[in-house]
Amino acid sequence: MLVLTRKPGESFFIGDEVKITVQSIRGDGVRIAIDAPREVKILRSELKEAREINMESVMPEASAIEALRRSLKK
Repeated sequence: MLVLTRKPGESFFIGDEVKITVQSIRGDGVRIAIDAPREVKILRSELKEAREINMESVMPEASAIEALRRSLKK
């Protein structure tokens, strides 16, 4: 993990196309701006984790899929 120190108004790049700028720092919060191409997906970590948990609960196990396949063949 890379840890950077930036002041408000300072920026850094991720790759050649994603620019992160620190907008402001207030108390325990940091406001950042992300300049990236539209095709770059940006998702807060808690939403990504929730989505992964939801996908796990929706995805059937391979054995259940195989049992369904066999029952449909009959």
